[in-house]
Amino acid sequence: MSGNALLDRLGIAALIPHQPPMCLLAALLAWDERRITCRAVPADAPDHPLRQHGRVSALAAVEYGLQAAALHGALVANAPEPPGFLAALDDVEFTVHHLAGAITVSAERLLDDPRGVIYGFSLADESGTPLLSGRAVIVARRGEAA
Repeated sequence: MSGNALLDRLGIAALIPHQPPMCLLAALLAWDERRITCRAVPADAPDHPLRQHGRVSALAAVEYGLQAAALHGALVANAPEPPGFLAALDDVEFTVHHLAGAITVSAERLLDDPRGVIYGFSLADESGTPLLSGRAVIVARRGEAA
């Protein structure tokens, strides 16, 4: 692990459904019962799984936010979280067309209900400039609490 990371990519992959190379989170930086902050796999990494024609579309940023939410759910539950289903995205705002360089991903659990959760998520570049923000409604598997 590098720097102040609490978990590296393999530790994260043990808690979420995505495995490398599709695990897009490189390190867990901080978390509490409500929020999480992660460092993403750099968008300009030559082996980035979502790279097309040399670039990663900003649309892929939603996946970063959803993976951070999944990791947060697993940490709060103190166990790998059963996969939920993305039911809706809301208020998604992009400030770029393509991702590049170092990216920080944050997610905040806004609503917790036995039927599912709502997370707000955002991405910023290394200078703190916002790249994307939005909200995701994730429903639990039938009969399972979120």
